[in-house]
Amino acid sequence: MSTTGRRVGRPRAQQRPDSGLSAREELLSAAAELFTTRGYAATTTRAVAERAGMRQATMYHYVAGKEDLLAELLESTVTPSLALARQLLAEDGASAEARLWELCRSDVALLCGGPYNLGALYVLPEVRAERFAGFHRVRAELKEAYGQLLVATRAGAEFDKTEVELRTDLVFGLIEGVILVHRSDPQRPVAAFAEATADAALRIAGAAGGGAGGRA
Repeated sequence: MSTTGRRVGRPRAQQRPDSGLSAREELLSAAAELFTTRGYAATTTRAVAERAGMRQATMYHYVAGKEDLLAELLESTVTPSLALARQLLAEDGASAEARLWELCRSDVALLCGGPYNLGALYVLPEVRAERFAGFHRVRAELKEAYGQLLVATRAGAEFDKTEVELRTDLVFGLIEGVILVHRSDPQRPVAAFAEATADAALRIAGAAGGGAGGRA
């Protein structure tokens, strides 16, 4: 600690306005910006460190490298939705249609609500590496939760296994596909976009009419 009571951190490469973020959060924010604007392959660890206002050597005190940053950014796009999905699966006070609608709405809001289009990173060839197994596991669990909610709807209860798998794939594909739609018009209000997408997802699931209004 310094004589003024402020915590003394590792030296920064340049003075930057105090954002209130931790050093690791600064790195993640810088990586999100650069990976989605310059491209992952074209972004060096030096560039990330400099954008975060620190020296490259200091960066390695917080992360092992670019893969660590990419993995954490990817997981941040699915982990909150999985937590919500588990909560919704455990609820019994609302219809399955309303709970599926809420998961779709919230997931789209998460994917499109941040300053950077992190979902676009899903298609990077590097993401197929073993380092990203955690992301793929959480994403698979989230997709399974979508399927469980779909089966719990009145329409879903009548589907056979093949139909359930198809409709789950379609619903999940729609939710993740909004990333491309949002990129074409990033100024579109996210809340209205998320609700419209959730409405469309329920129609695909065969549960139209059981969405937001079904919670009343």
